[in-house]
Amino acid sequence: MLVTILCALWAQPVPAAEAAKLSTKVQLFYYPWYGNTEIGEWRHWQQGGHTPPADIGADLYPKLGAYDSGDVRGAVAQHMKWIQRSGAGVIVYSWWGRGSYEDRMARGVLDAAAKRGVKVAWHIEPYEGRTAESVVADIAYLNETYGGHPAYFRAPDQGRRPVFYIFWSLQIADWTALDQVNGDNVILAQTTDTSKIAHFSGMYTYDGIAGATAPGWKEAGAYAKEHGLIWAPSVAPGYVDDRAVPGNTTPTLGRDGGATYDKEWSNALDPVIGGDPTWVSVTSFNEWHEGSSIEPAASNPPAGFGYQTFAGAYGKRGKAAETAYLDRTKYWVKAFEKRR
Repeated sequence: MLVTILCALWAQPVPAAEAAKLSTKVQLFYYPWYGNTEIGEWRHWQQGGHTPPADIGADLYPKLGAYDSGDVRGAVAQHMKWIQRSGAGVIVYSWWGRGSYEDRMARGVLDAAAKRGVKVAWHIEPYEGRTAESVVADIAYLNETYGGHPAYFRAPDQGRRPVFYIFWSLQIADWTALDQVNGDNVILAQTTDTSKIAHFSGMYTYDGIAGATAPGWKEAGAYAKEHGLIWAPSVAPGYVDDRAVPGNTTPTLGRDGGATYDKEWSNALDPVIGGDPTWVSVTSFNEWHEGSSIEPAASNPPAGFGYQTFAGAYGKRGKAAETAYLDRTKYWVKAFEKRR
């Protein structure tokens, strides 16, 4: 009864023809954790000791500026237009526990996604106190609270089961509790270590740097195929977090005019390297701190802060370069769907 009521309340006119063009096999990691003082308070943009809106904790500057994830009719609606343009049909929503800021933002994002035919899966993050048992309860909560929404992703190639990615799954040694929910849900571990997925439905990698060399991908894919599991390696256009994490020692992975993104996609789709993936996950749509976004970056960011731009991506310059990675994602989505 609750699900029926929620469906009625949340139902939005979905552009069926457009939604049908989107691939549910390509899924973009999505971050709803940003805030600004126009709507609430600064969230995340100040990471690394910065002072937004001009000075933010990122090496690229969003075309939308330092937006708020609660701006459903503005920034979030624009995100869904861009995601639709990318050809990807699913976002994997960064979720930090019941009652968290991200939990409170979820309904607005779902509503905006539904208007564009985009579906929402879940990235259960390592919130304080997370255990295998709490994740079981989280899955039940998410299914009950949002499961009736038209944008709630149920994988059509996996018996229409809801999908949950578990970030840093190796932090917890014993995931036996997942057996309570694994049959009715798709639950993915973040690893290529096949000895660590006994209670999961499959694996993903998330690590955008690793995608350039694809370590262990072929073996993970072969194991998943042999055991009827899901293999969803993650590809990224690059990685740089110098402004967000001053003094860090994490390697930088340059975009190289788009060559890095192409290399990672090529690795994923080459069976000899990528292990014949079930899905491909993209790191990320908008993780600005790590410089891995395909969300459009400003071609004219605030001066004096050393921001990078997408200039040169696939031979494009200025405003034309801002959407270069969205369009290249669509190219690879089509290649993946054609190959499958």
